[in-house]
Amino acid sequence: MKVKPMPLSLASRHLLGLSAVAAAMVLAGCSPSGLSLTQHRTQGYSISQDALAQIRPGQSQQLVTMVLGSPQTTNSFGNETAYYYVQTKVEQTAFGLEIAKDRTVLAVYFDKNNKVIDKAVYGTKDGKVFQIESRRTPSFGEDRTFIESILASI
Repeated sequence: MKVKPMPLSLASRHLLGLSAVAAAMVLAGCSPSGLSLTQHRTQGYSISQDALAQIRPGQSQQLVTMVLGSPQTTNSFGNETAYYYVQTKVEQTAFGLEIAKDRTVLAVYFDKNNKVIDKAVYGTKDGKVFQIESRRTPSFGEDRTFIESILASI
């Protein structure tokens, strides 16, 4: 006695086709670039050597802003000011964890007439590591939840 194979129903054929398409999509994602669990990117200002070469002593603050753009932060001390442009190279994992791999700071210093005095590029090796104080300043009163606050007012 021969056993005849049962013909596939329409739903079974669609399910088989969808699973084949899904398998093809999964395998297409297995390219060498798709297997990387980390991404490298730059945050902040991208310091280019061309823009850096254009900044020279005696130039105006406005020209520096035209060439480099608005600074990320400024500092004033006495009659002098400084513009700071920060570039951070970050490695981000597939799970959202960001690790700063390298940080470069371009500082442009201006005199009282808003003319460039000097420029400097600082890297990670030029910085100082310091501990951030994690203690909290005590405050008067109690930390209560919303329900405790309602019950205390009654």
